[in-house]
Amino acid sequence: MPHKTSVWQIVGYKNSGKTTLVCALIERLRQQGYTVAVIKHDHHGFEIDHPHTDTWRQRESGASAVAITNSMRTARIEEQGSGLRELVESFQSYDYILVEGFKNEHYPKLVLIHEKKGLELLSLTAVSALVVWESMWSTVNSLRPTEIPQYDINDIPEITLHLSQQRY
Repeated sequence: MPHKTSVWQIVGYKNSGKTTLVCALIERLRQQGYTVAVIKHDHHGFEIDHPHTDTWRQRESGASAVAITNSMRTARIEEQGSGLRELVESFQSYDYILVEGFKNEHYPKLVLIHEKKGLELLSLTAVSALVVWESMWSTVNSLRPTEIPQYDINDIPEITLHLSQQRY
């Protein structure tokens, strides 16, 4: 059977628990023997290189891209953005790719509902399941489409089972 990478978007508003959920899913999937890659969208500028390292000096000298690698790890830093599709293509050797953010892309989504504002996200494409904080259970139950599964934010085993059952 050929290898198939399963891509899942984890979407929600700020402080809805996206990173915490992603980390819990990584741990659970790894325990089950899967490899996991993560792609995170950042709306702000970020810096992963540190001043005075060789790669930092090379970038400061004008390199448009640098890579550093050894037998255990590789890091690439490019002075250009990348689209989600391009990043997903580069991670096809992993069993799962968890994408934090990129709300308007069309991969299957776990939508986190932490407060009422999060209900707006039900209109996104490819909503596969809702991951709901306890304080929002009654609100979501009264509004949600019945065909969309709903999980408690802390029910990592069931959320992971959903990912594996929907794997395609």
